[in-house]
Amino acid sequence: MESATTDNTIWYVLVVLGLIYLIILFRNKKATRRRKSRRFMEGKRMHDRDNEQ
Repeated sequence: MESATTDNTIWYVLVVLGLIYLIILFRNKKATRRRKSRRFMEGKRMHDRDNEQ
């Protein structure tokens, strides 16, 4: 009986670690996308400013 409880505990720990991994993965993707779009907008602003002169 005790080994069955231990087996379930292992699965619970694995599920929690998997969820944490997925949360970190999606946050990093979102941050990277935000960084790329910000860099694009900065380049566009510089281009617009150069054309105004």
